[in-house]
Amino acid sequence: MAKFHVLIPAAGFGSRMERQLPKQYLPLLGRPMLHWALEVFLYSNRIDSVVLVLSPEDCLWSQNALNHSKLHVVNCGGETRAESVLNGLGASEHIAESDWVLVHDAARPGMTDSLLNHLLNELQDDQVGGLLAIPLADTLKRADEAQRVAKTEPRENLWQAQTPQMFRYGLLKEALATSGSAPTDEAQAVEALGHKPRLVTGQLRNMKVTYPQDLAILEAIIAADLK
Repeated sequence: MAKFHVLIPAAGFGSRMERQLPKQYLPLLGRPMLHWALEVFLYSNRIDSVVLVLSPEDCLWSQNALNHSKLHVVNCGGETRAESVLNGLGASEHIAESDWVLVHDAARPGMTDSLLNHLLNELQDDQVGGLLAIPLADTLKRADEAQRVAKTEPRENLWQAQTPQMFRYGLLKEALATSGSAPTDEAQAVEALGHKPRLVTGQLRNMKVTYPQDLAILEAIIAADLK
């Protein structure tokens, strides 16, 4: 039976957070954001292993390390997300070709066990795999060079991609290895091979921390859930 593995690329810095620390190490309710992103997978009885891909220059993990038998830490992060994921796959000899790999953002610390189980249940028998995503609710505006509205884009059938993005190891590795330009997520690389990943409805709590206000919003959501 195919196993489930998680790969978290955490080699970036996150310049839009306007902080000196890489954003995965920023505090969230008194602990590094990366801890929150890791632990939901480390303590799930359905996840076999978690691969954390760090930059070769990372000097902060040693001060914030988590010790867990499932956790594999590799310092082979690249210049792009796609390169970090591909390098992490190459360093994961314990994963079989037919096993599932769930790639998750280090900056999505709001993932829950129930949402993880929902994703696994929806995709474990799928021929391609897929990703968590949320249907767009807001009106979309395309800007011109002067930052004025050039066009209103129809939002029908548009979804905002989240993570985890879940594909078989062999398919994901092939997709990333053959992608001509750096894909912005794993699904895009798989799409380039002619596949159609499945969209699984996610949750707002699983938002990505990109700007300083995102961290404050997520802190409030998680703190309320902990009460």
